[in-house]
Amino acid sequence: MKLLTRKTTLLSVLLTGLFLCHKAQAEKAPYTKKQLEKVATHVVVGKVQAIYSFTEREGKYEYIRKVAEVQVEELEKGKGPERLVYVRYFDRDWKGFGLVPAGGGSYGSQPQKGNTYRFYLACDSYDGWSKEGAQDGGYNVVYANGVQPVEE
Repeated sequence: MKLLTRKTTLLSVLLTGLFLCHKAQAEKAPYTKKQLEKVATHVVVGKVQAIYSFTEREGKYEYIRKVAEVQVEELEKGKGPERLVYVRYFDRDWKGFGLVPAGGGSYGSQPQKGNTYRFYLACDSYDGWSKEGAQDGGYNVVYANGVQPVEE
């Protein structure tokens, strides 16, 4: 009986370790401030006025695509949004069976309505997620940590 309990405990520990290693492998390391500034075409400080979202399924993932309406307080890099900007980001959840495959997850920090953030944005360029980035004139938050809270 004791031997069976030890084997069960050992198996549980090994499976938990395997899961944690796999999960850690799946996340993209956050950019440093210098890396964020290099990737971003625009850096905007502003207060979130509203958040809009919709959910869609792509393969075995569920994406919650989001757009934050941001009242621009300061434009630190780039030319463009002077008063209001709509920034895009997402949540991503695995809905398949088994372990989550290697790859990125959701954005690390997600803005909340009424709070002020520094947004590192990519417009018509690489955004840290897709190979080319969106080429539609929109502003994507740099993946995975391009939203930084600002103390007021």
